[in-house]
Amino acid sequence: MEIILLDRVHGLGSLGDKVRVKSGYARNYLIPNGKATEAIPSKIAEFEARRKELEEKQAQRLAASAQRAESLNGKILTVFAKAGDEGKLFGSVGTQQIVAAAEQQGLQLERQEVMMPHGTIRELGEYVVDLKLYGDIEAQVTVRVVVAE
Repeated sequence: MEIILLDRVHGLGSLGDKVRVKSGYARNYLIPNGKATEAIPSKIAEFEARRKELEEKQAQRLAASAQRAESLNGKILTVFAKAGDEGKLFGSVGTQQIVAAAEQQGLQLERQEVMMPHGTIRELGEYVVDLKLYGDIEAQVTVRVVVAE
């Protein structure tokens, strides 16, 4: 099925790209979430009429994400967790705990933005965590896991 992307989609393309995807992916995910529209003549004309508006919206999102990346880069987030004598955690520190630590410091962060390719944190210490905010905009924060009293 051919579609026109209304937003940047990782691994697929960016705004205005005409791409071919499996029909189930288009009907069940891309179109209902407003990320794409069918590439039929009436929808193409509708998209071209809205193109400038969508590009401005995307530019605003990019600018806001760049500003957020600037404020998040290099921050140290402290997460308190229970641990044994050897520094091994009872449980683990994942994206939810990192987002909660960011919110305690007054920083805005969402779970989907926290990238943990090696899985959750299971020991005390400091870890550098990548954040993928929007498109190609990324930031890094340091997560310090300490023993909860």
